[in-house]
Amino acid sequence: MVHILGINLPDNQLARFALTTIYGVGPHLSHRLCARFQIHDKCRVKDLTPLQTTSLASFLQSPKTALPLPQYPLAPLNFVARPPSKSIQELQAEFNAARAAQKQKREEKLLQMGKSTAEDVKGKTTRGRKAPEKKSRDPLTELRIESELRREIRENIAHQRMIGSYVGRRHAMHLPVRGQRTQTNAKTARKLNNLDRW
Repeated sequence: MVHILGINLPDNQLARFALTTIYGVGPHLSHRLCARFQIHDKCRVKDLTPLQTTSLASFLQSPKTALPLPQYPLAPLNFVARPPSKSIQELQAEFNAARAAQKQKREEKLLQMGKSTAEDVKGKTTRGRKAPEKKSRDPLTELRIESELRREIRENIAHQRMIGSYVGRRHAMHLPVRGQRTQTNAKTARKLNNLDRW
């Protein structure tokens, strides 16, 4: 049995369904996590390699500090594969050098045309304000799960109650919040929702 964030994942369950037992991880997010760590759709939890298990656990503990995914070069349409003679690190170094050369050419072309380079634009501010920071392209870095997500939901409900909004009052009375009927079905909700819902 695999333990991730203190949660037992059943051995015989498919990994992409087992990940949904983590609070805040749904089917779509579990599919993305499986793709990130090269976990096959039909892979069961007991078939996960130790490397996949540890990398998944370490990523879920702190997604913001996780290393970005490496970018591999895309092949053109007329590409014919050669037998592997270079390691992945050498290919990655060649790819990074090619990208740097393309960036240099682009900046030289901009300078010839009399336009400012990307570094000059980054340094400028708009009307005394700093330029907005570029958001991360990887949506998994903004992932919030388990206790962090529960705390955020609890804070949102407390905020709604504090400002006295309709939603906050409905939460305080333990009634349905999203417009459900209350003449009949909310009797059960009042019985069962005596504890705060979060």
